Amino acid sequence: MHENSRRRALPTQRSQPEERRRALAELLQSRAHPSQEQLVAALRERGFAVTQATVSRDLEQLGAVKERQGYSLPPRPSQAGDRLTAIVGEWVRSVAVAGNLLVLKTPPGSAHLVGVALDEAGPPEMVGNICGDDTIFIAVADPGAADLLAQRLRTLLR
Repeated sequence: MHENSRRRALPTQRSQPEERRRALAELLQSRAHPSQEQLVAALRERGFAVTQATVSRDLEQLGAVKERQGYSLPPRPSQAGDRLTAIVGEWVRSVAVAGNLLVLKTPPGSAHLVGVALDEAGPPEMVGNICGDDTIFIAVADPGAADLLAQRLRTLLR
């Protein structure tokens, strides 16, 4: 048998969604990946046959968010309060009360990041929120709850 006639094992194509999402989560936890294209390349290196559309769906399924440094996974509940503190401190510019609504202003493109952090932390006064590009409306049960939550959020502003 000639040395050149040895067969090399071809890499197997891995496509099980659960296994692929687990690998994607590991990638997101290891370092920042600023683009979906970089995530596609990293998953292909691990043997997954993926497209950008597949990665996009998996990111949504995992609840990943795109932050300044790249895509990341939402924190575990124990980290949510610390994450909210950091995000509000960095991104929220003002907090105003309008009846049973709070209006938070952020730089353009940042409202969704703050809204996700609010959802994760789940302040007890908050019923829900709606995010635009640079504005977040937070609904609360009554004006007293709005004042209380506004006061708490203002203490986090830098």
